[in-house]
Amino acid sequence: MTYCLAVKVNKGIVFASDSRTNAGVDNVATYSKMSRFVFADNRVLVLLTSGSLATSQAVVNGIKKDLADPEAQFDISKGTDLHEVARYIGALSQQEQTRHSEAMTRSKSSNESSFILGGQIKGQASEIFLIYPQGNFITASAETPYLQIGEHKYGKPILDRLITQSTSLEDAARCAIVSVDSTIRSNLSVGPPIELAILTENAISEPYHSVLGQNSMLYKSVQKQWNEGLKRAFKRLPRFEWEQ
Repeated sequence: MTYCLAVKVNKGIVFASDSRTNAGVDNVATYSKMSRFVFADNRVLVLLTSGSLATSQAVVNGIKKDLADPEAQFDISKGTDLHEVARYIGALSQQEQTRHSEAMTRSKSSNESSFILGGQIKGQASEIFLIYPQGNFITASAETPYLQIGEHKYGKPILDRLITQSTSLEDAARCAIVSVDSTIRSNLSVGPPIELAILTENAISEPYHSVLGQNSMLYKSVQKQWNEGLKRAFKRLPRFEWEQ
C-alpha cells in the first residue's frame, strides 16, 4: 500500500508521498513514488503512483521511452493541455494492465495502479488530476482542493479541517507532512521517507524537492510539535457537567 496526495492552492501545488512498497515481517522495502518532469519554459509535471509497483514502473518507463522516441505519436511534452496528458497516462496504465491481465487473474492478484498528475503548462493555470486504474480521471474542486491515492483515510481529516484555496504553499506543505505522518502512525504499510515537492504558480522550472527521512530534523520537529499541540488542545476541551 502507499499514500500520496496533491494539494492545489492559489499559489501553486504541493505533492507528498511515502516510500514504502512492502512491509512484511522480515522484509521492509522502499521506493520513490514521485516522478518529476521539467521542460524548460514550456511545462513542469509531477506524477505520483499508487498500487501495483510493476504497473506503476511500466507506466513511468513508457513515459520516458516515448520522450526519447522522436517518432512517438504522443508524449507528455506535446499535449496542448494537461487533460491530454492525463488521458495519455491513463491509456498507458490500461495497456500495461491488459498485457498481464490473464496471468494476474490466474494468480488472483491485482495489477491496478492509480496516479496523481499535477503541474502547469506555460500560459495555463496549474491543475491536478486523479487517474483511476480504469484510465479515466477527475480533477480537484474549489471546495476540496486536494486529491489522494492509496491509504488515504487516516490523513484526510487534517486536510478537511485546514486546507482551503487561500492556504499558503508553506502551510499546505506542513499540512501534507502531517497528513502523511498521521497515516504512517496508523498503518504499517505506509512508511518514510516522505517525499515532498512544491510547485509555485507560473514558475515553469524545477519544483522545490525534499526527502524527509525518519531522522530528518524537520520531520522530527513536525512530529513532536504536532503531537504536543494535539495533547494541549485535548486538555483544553470543555468539561462535562458532572466533572464540576
